[in-house]
Amino acid sequence: MSEKPSPLAPKTCCEFVRRVPQGDNLERDVCARCGHVHYVNPKIVVGAVCSWHGRILLCRRAIEPRHGFWTIPAGYMEERETPAEGAAREAWEEATAKIAIDRLLAVYSVPRISQVQLIFRAALAGGAFAPGAESLETKLFAWEEIPWDELAFPSVHWALTHHRGVEGRDDFPPFDNPR
Repeated sequence: MSEKPSPLAPKTCCEFVRRVPQGDNLERDVCARCGHVHYVNPKIVVGAVCSWHGRILLCRRAIEPRHGFWTIPAGYMEERETPAEGAAREAWEEATAKIAIDRLLAVYSVPRISQVQLIFRAALAGGAFAPGAESLETKLFAWEEIPWDELAFPSVHWALTHHRGVEGRDDFPPFDNPR
C-alpha cells in the first residue's frame, strides 16, 4: 500500500517566516517560497456530563495534565467526526461507557490555552462503565459526594454546576463561561 501525502499537512517546500499575509491582519507562518499560510487554530474539546439515576460519572485521570484528578469524560475532537460523536467516543475511551446524548449543555472558551469546549448533557446507556486506558478509576457520584477539591479543571466544575442547575429541564440555551 502506498502512502499519500495528507491534503491537510503543510507543503514540504515551505520555509516559514512570520508575517502578515496579504488580506489578513494577524501575523502568521507564511512560506517565503510559495506563500502557503500555515494557520494554527484553537483545539476543540468535546465531552459530556453523564448521569445515571441521579448520579454523575467521573473519571480519575491516568494521564497528564492533572494526573490523579477527577474529570468528566472529555477530550480533543478528531477529524471527520461530529461534536456529539466525539463526546460519545471520549466516554467510551475514558470510561468504556456507551452514552445517550440529550443536548448541548455548554460552550466554554479557554483562550489562554486556545481551547473551545463543547460539553453535552448525556445519560449512561445501560449503566455499564469501567476505567478506560486514560482513567485510573471511574465512579458514579451523588451531588454531595463529588470531590470538588479534586476536580481536574475549572470547566469540569462549571459543567457540573450548570448540569445541576438545569436537571429535568429542556428549556435552556447552552451555557458559557461563568462571569
